[in-house]
Amino acid sequence: MTVANSISLRGRSVLITGGSRGLGSEMAQALVEAGADVMISGRRHSSALSNTYNKLKKIAKGLEGKPKIYQCVADLTDNHACETLVLNAIKSFGKLDVLINNAGLGMRQVSEKFNIEPTRFWDTEPEDWCSIMDTNVNGAFFTTRIAAKHMVNRGCGKIINISTSTQTMVRQGYAPYGPSKAALEATSRIWAQDLQNTGVTVNVYLPGGASDTDFIPGGVNRRGADGNLLPASIMRRGAVWLSSALSDGVTGGRFIARAWDDTAASPVAPAG
Repeated sequence: MTVANSISLRGRSVLITGGSRGLGSEMAQALVEAGADVMISGRRHSSALSNTYNKLKKIAKGLEGKPKIYQCVADLTDNHACETLVLNAIKSFGKLDVLINNAGLGMRQVSEKFNIEPTRFWDTEPEDWCSIMDTNVNGAFFTTRIAAKHMVNRGCGKIINISTSTQTMVRQGYAPYGPSKAALEATSRIWAQDLQNTGVTVNVYLPGGASDTDFIPGGVNRRGADGNLLPASIMRRGAVWLSSALSDGVTGGRFIARAWDDTAASPVAPAG
């Protein structure tokens, strides 16, 4: 049994934005399997959101602690909607232990062929640029500012921001997605410093390569810029560890799912 598989999150409450599919859905399933109460959010009412919610409910039903499962719709580009989302999570759970800022828009917002025909920045529509920046950067700020106040008052809490590889941040044709994640990582480092000695931690977590999600267009050219796609399930183990008491005091870190090592003896982080 791996360390991640043996971790119990029973009694811990987690809000995952963008939890209806892909990385968010996989992390949500892993957290519920570990016993956590979980709320997932999506941009709109969709079959994907409903399907993941029902899947989580089914998992929870088979567990001894019967974790609480909730779903919510929120436009993360809207500050009021983000505030309502976080406050709804706090009210539903009675507290909020972990916020995972996973929701994001990728380069498909700009072009369906971005992975084979890079879009030059001057050909990017301003509306698409702003949509990606608003969701990936501002959305995380809008949710975290509310969650952080609650967590600081409680003296504990964990913020986990989902990012991408440094190569993607500066890859030709990947603006504004790459720069949006670079901004999120820089912001995460500042948040971690602001929250020093409060009991609230902030860490960055990423797959370590292009993942098999809706971010990548279909067809014969469905592949990442660096080759084969990573399974979305690669995010499971790290999400559980970062949400657990084992990561207490670990802040300002950058963890890569692809390099995760459950057997590492380091008290800081079993990651590459």
